[in-house]
Amino acid sequence: MIELDGNTLSLDQAAQVVFHGEPVVVGEAARLRVRTGAQVVENIVDEGEPVYGINTGFGRLSNRSIAREDLERLQRNIVLSHAAGVGDAASEDVVRAMLLFRINSLAKGNSGIRQTTIDYLVDLLNYNVHPIVPLQGSVGSSGDLAPLAHVALVLLGEGEAIYDGKRIDGKTALSIIGRDPVRLAPKEGLALLNGTQFMSGLAFLVYVRGKLLLENAINAASLSLEGLRGFSAPFQARLHMSRPHPGQARIAEQISELIDGSLLIDSTVDDVQDAYSLRCIPQVLGPGVEALGFLEDKLRIEINSATDNPLVFADGSVFSGGNFHGEILGLALEMTGMALAEVGNIAERQIDRLLTSTGRGLPLFLVKDGGVNSGLMIVQYTAAALVSENKVLCHPALVDSIPTSGGKEDHNSLAPISARKALRIIDNLERIIAIEYLCAAQAIDFQGTDKLAPATKRVYERVREIVPHADRDTYVAPKIERLAAAVRAGDLVDERA
Repeated sequence: MIELDGNTLSLDQAAQVVFHGEPVVVGEAARLRVRTGAQVVENIVDEGEPVYGINTGFGRLSNRSIAREDLERLQRNIVLSHAAGVGDAASEDVVRAMLLFRINSLAKGNSGIRQTTIDYLVDLLNYNVHPIVPLQGSVGSSGDLAPLAHVALVLLGEGEAIYDGKRIDGKTALSIIGRDPVRLAPKEGLALLNGTQFMSGLAFLVYVRGKLLLENAINAASLSLEGLRGFSAPFQARLHMSRPHPGQARIAEQISELIDGSLLIDSTVDDVQDAYSLRCIPQVLGPGVEALGFLEDKLRIEINSATDNPLVFADGSVFSGGNFHGEILGLALEMTGMALAEVGNIAERQIDRLLTSTGRGLPLFLVKDGGVNSGLMIVQYTAAALVSENKVLCHPALVDSIPTSGGKEDHNSLAPISARKALRIIDNLERIIAIEYLCAAQAIDFQGTDKLAPATKRVYERVREIVPHADRDTYVAPKIERLAAAVRAGDLVDERA
């Protein structure tokens, strides 16, 4: 059981909840803060002074006062009217992250929502009842209004959810957690909708999958280096101390450890250095380490932040601001997407060298009887197509902005699009790295598996458990997909502290 207090949720704890179903509870100190925030809202309602989102309309309608008898209907209506998302449904992992991060944000006590309403979200998460959230519709400012509205719908007994693999309606979802449809108090509809938890949930998946992907890229590059009888000099620690970027140094260190003891490395005698795609692996993969580190830092802050508007404070103060704006996450996501796309760019060049470097002891296209057999010629085409698609996906959404709400909300981050692009880049990159594994293992078969370093031999053997050596043309696509699934699952990498 993980206790949420709004301030100390770690990414490791988030992974336990999102991927492994660890239950959560809101701690007592947080519950006290929530009660205090809800009392501030009650006091505002009693006093009758206009405060945004409590007794006024929303967005450009903020200049419309709402009568006390209409305040409950106002909050219900914002959920219904804002649930306007379209497109495919977000994965259950993303929805679990949304629920977790929204609960934790509300637990800070700055949103004016009652604990009883937050407990609905806790129950959905703990009972594995996952609202259906369309992926398209958020502009990444004013919070993720449309996606979060689809979550809030279920609290009203509306909308749909997934439970035990089946699609159910909102009332059935509430029956599973033993609750009646909630009657929203003043500000609660807005509090449920106004936050960055959709983009944060997507960003969390980018971070987790991106880290695992980078470990696979390091492994695959090390196998390629051995398959091509590459040189060890580019990975020497002294070289990287002279240009001490942390990510670059870390990649060089990992590759040095992986190839330590190899009889293939430094065995080329008719050349003195490798092409950039081998020599510059630390310089290209290193920025991926640092981009993911930047995303990690911003996520740690974001998932422990109050991103509602307005925010209420224990002394009765209420401030309308812009903590819902996703600019910082969008920047981190665009940078991460571009850095990971570059991992694919250099991997495709390594694939091409494995297929065409006949001067390094390898047959053309990694097959003996070339001509009647095409070998692995066409997998490079597939990698090239995926790399090209990733280049298109690197066009930034962040620098665009479309005004909304009649111009009242006139600068939007579009960070959810940045996140979805990054996840598509990762989807493609998992297959590119799978292709590199396929080619590198085939190259090793020709160079001699007995010459591998101990660490890379473990990687090679894992690859060979999934796809066998091919001495003639075979159906290739299923091999790529099996290896891509292994990349995604982490089956080809050692656990790292």
